[in-house]
Amino acid sequence: MVGVGFGAAAGAVWGLVFLAPELAGDFGPLHLAAGRYLAYGLIAAVLLMPRWRTLVRLLGRTEWIALTWLSLLGNTLYYILLSSAVQLAGISVTSLVIGFIPVVVTLVGSRDASAPSLVRLAPSLLLGCGAVACIGWQTLGQMRVTDSAEAGLMPLIGLLCAIGALASWATFAVINSRWLVRLGEVSAHDWSLLLGIVTGLQAVLLVPFALLLEPAGHDTAAWYRFLAVSGGVALLASVVGNAFWNTMSRLLPLTMVGQMILFETAFALLYGFLWESRLPTVPELLAIAFMGASVLTCLTAHAPRRPAAT
Repeated sequence: MVGVGFGAAAGAVWGLVFLAPELAGDFGPLHLAAGRYLAYGLIAAVLLMPRWRTLVRLLGRTEWIALTWLSLLGNTLYYILLSSAVQLAGISVTSLVIGFIPVVVTLVGSRDASAPSLVRLAPSLLLGCGAVACIGWQTLGQMRVTDSAEAGLMPLIGLLCAIGALASWATFAVINSRWLVRLGEVSAHDWSLLLGIVTGLQAVLLVPFALLLEPAGHDTAAWYRFLAVSGGVALLASVVGNAFWNTMSRLLPLTMVGQMILFETAFALLYGFLWESRLPTVPELLAIAFMGASVLTCLTAHAPRRPAAT
C-alpha cells in the first residue's frame, strides 16, 4: 500500500502538467518544454551538487546513455507531444489517450516471471479500457458537432500527438523501471535528479528551435506567467513527482506500475473540471469509477493466493 500511496502522490502532481499548456497558452509546445526542463535541470543540479562526485563514480558510459534516452522519452519528447495534444485537442482527449498507458505497461510487465497471469490481470485491464472508452465516447460526440474542416483537422493532429506521447512515455516507464531495479546503489530521488540534469541539457538545445519556430512578441505579463508556470511545473511535477514515481517503481512490480498512471489521468480530469468550472458528465463519472475499480482489482490480482483447503 505504501507503493500505491507514492503512485497516487505522483499522479496528483503530474496531473498539473495538463493544465500548464492552458495556463501559458500564449506559448507553444517548444517554449513550454524548454522552460520547464531548463528549470528542472537547474533545480536538479543545485539539489544534486553535494552528492555529485559520489554519484559520478557509480555511473559509467552505459548509464549515461540510458539517462539520455530516458530523459528524451519520459521528459523532452513526451512533454512536447503532450503540450501539442492539449492545445490542439483539449485536456479530455489527451487524458483519454494517456489513459491507455496502464494497459500497455501492464501487458509488457505481465511477461515477467513473477507477474500474475493475464487471466488474473484481465479484470483490471478491462476496467481501464472501460474508463478510456467512456471518455472517448464523449470526445467523439464533441467532435461530431464540429462544423469547420480546419477545426476538425486540429483535434485529429492533436490526437496523433497524444498517441505519440503515449508511446513515448510507456516506453520510458518500462525501461526506467528496469534501470531502477538494476541500480540499487543509486537512490530513486538521485536517479530522478540525474534525469533532470540530462533533460536540462536537452532543453538548452530546444531553445533556438523554440525562438525560430514559434511566434514571439509576448508582453511582460505573459513572460512572467510563463516563468511562473515553468518553474512551478518543474518543481512539483518534475522534481517532486518524479521522486514519488521512482520510489513507487522500486516498491511495486511492473504490472502494478502501469496501473499507477491512472492516478495522473484521474487528477488531470479533476483539474480540467476545476479549470473549466463545471461538473463532470455522466461518461466522465463512469470513467473515474472504472479507474478506481481498475486499481483495486489490480491490487487484488497481486495479493498472495491462499492455499486451497484440503
